[in-house]
Amino acid sequence: MATELYLITGFLGAGKSTLLKNFIRLFAGRKVQLIINEFGRAGIDGALLAELDAELSEITGGSVFCSCRIDQFVSAIEKFVADDTEVVLVEASGLSDPTGVRGLFGEGRQFPAIAYKGAICLIDAVRFPKIYAKSRTATKQLAASDVLIVNKIDKATPEQLQATEELVRAQRPDLPLIETRFGQIDVSILDQLAGQVDHAAAPMPLTADLTLRKMLLTFKPGIERQALEKCIRMFLEVTFRVKGFVQTAEGLVLVDAVGTDLVITPYAGAVRPELIGKLVILSGAKMPMASRVKEAARWYEQEVADLQAGDQR
Repeated sequence: MATELYLITGFLGAGKSTLLKNFIRLFAGRKVQLIINEFGRAGIDGALLAELDAELSEITGGSVFCSCRIDQFVSAIEKFVADDTEVVLVEASGLSDPTGVRGLFGEGRQFPAIAYKGAICLIDAVRFPKIYAKSRTATKQLAASDVLIVNKIDKATPEQLQATEELVRAQRPDLPLIETRFGQIDVSILDQLAGQVDHAAAPMPLTADLTLRKMLLTFKPGIERQALEKCIRMFLEVTFRVKGFVQTAEGLVLVDAVGTDLVITPYAGAVRPELIGKLVILSGAKMPMASRVKEAARWYEQEVADLQAGDQR
């Protein structure tokens, strides 16, 4: 029997990790493997998903559909097929262009043992119009999708929700659209996917990721939570995403920011020691992230242990 593969896409902060946790429950009793395509080097979402009852592979430093990381992706898929895995769930980087997916998994293509079941595109009901206007990646993710999920409807005004769905429908009026909050779905989504995938569609080539810049800001243990928040807010408005675990004076916290929306919450789960203290910061190529982060690091030099520039794509 072929191994089923499902893809979850969506721009940074749409809630893909939460959706994945809900999605995996639909396959209770089956042998499931996860491939998490990180947006940064710190392995953060992998730590959050380690609680799930499935084997986890992480691919970092680029999109699974970019030529820069396709070898890692291929190796993970081959291993899973050899292990008689029944279901593979792939969470793609929020900055990836997934339009090459059918070139890998369509009939008669590179992986005949994989039954590609389709792509779910998760959409932030509040932020999507702004993202869509600035990022070609958002249009690529819609183009590759088979079912659309508009998430965070509880945070959107009626006007925001209407604007988001009008944009989505203008590009993909042919697809099922589900409205939800907290990534909540039920088993009916599998039937909706089954009716959408066109294996005869022409494959599209692998592409490069969205141009981006990354930085890794490391804090010493024991920073005051209020100081941590003030430091992050010094550069938050010029970033796409900020995420990481920090050991504060009040305890271990998870920092999770999308745009200017910053959430810092206590975290009681298991985290690999080498991840603690590290914030992955991501921005666009023309955003003044570097100067703002360096300024914040100078202001809080007693609390900052290290600052590194990441890869540029």
